[in-house]
Amino acid sequence: MDFDFAIVLVALTFVAGLVWFYDRISLKPVREAKLRDAQSKVDGALPDTAIVEINRVSSWVDTGRSMFPVLLIVLVLRSFLVEPFQIPSGSMLPTLKIGDFILVNKFHYGFRLPVLNTKVIPMNDPQRGDVVVFKYPKQPSVNYIKRVVGIPGDVIRYQNKILYINGVPQAQELLAQLPPNRPQRLVMQENLDGAAHQIYKDLNRPSQNMQWTVPEGEYFMVGDNRDNSNDSRYWGFVPDELIVGKAFAVWMHWPTFLSVPSFGEVRVIE
Repeated sequence: MDFDFAIVLVALTFVAGLVWFYDRISLKPVREAKLRDAQSKVDGALPDTAIVEINRVSSWVDTGRSMFPVLLIVLVLRSFLVEPFQIPSGSMLPTLKIGDFILVNKFHYGFRLPVLNTKVIPMNDPQRGDVVVFKYPKQPSVNYIKRVVGIPGDVIRYQNKILYINGVPQAQELLAQLPPNRPQRLVMQENLDGAAHQIYKDLNRPSQNMQWTVPEGEYFMVGDNRDNSNDSRYWGFVPDELIVGKAFAVWMHWPTFLSVPSFGEVRVIE
């Protein structure tokens, strides 16, 4: 079952914050008054065990007030700065592998309110070639990661497995054939409006020949594994309000739960 972790995190932080606030405003003054009263009766020489007993609170209050600052820090970091994601599919091969753990800059495109995802401080706009995490338009509880191919106003054509942007074909250079003796896949270097990156082409898959015009406030996203990617070519454009952030680094590779995590493939995402 899909759920939005941001909603859960905000709810937990809110509840813990209420408990913390209730303790500070109502319960803590009562404890302090009891402690002063007890100390006055023994001229301040109160045993440590008695002080601990007077300051004791119920388990739910103790849990709430201790978790609130931790949850608040996590909420701020995750909502406005950097959030980790795991790559679950091969749609961005060879750039990103299944099991890569990536870091996403959430303020690169502006500050957004958590859960609502409303942009309150605009900054940069997504550019062609950026690798972006966004909420899947048909199911916003699911995060997708693709490369920005088209920005507002662009005319995108995909013909014979070559991208055309505003009528200009994006240059591709053959790097390798896999396997070399009976190639099933081509490794190409594509130059997308100045952003160089590698893509896969599946020789056994037919080519699409279609054209799209990107509306204002929306973006056209395509996977680097061109013949094995569920992207804008099939379900349409991504509105700006669904963009989560820009992926900028791989910090760990952990393909399966039973495998050993590897930190040998730390790299910048191009």
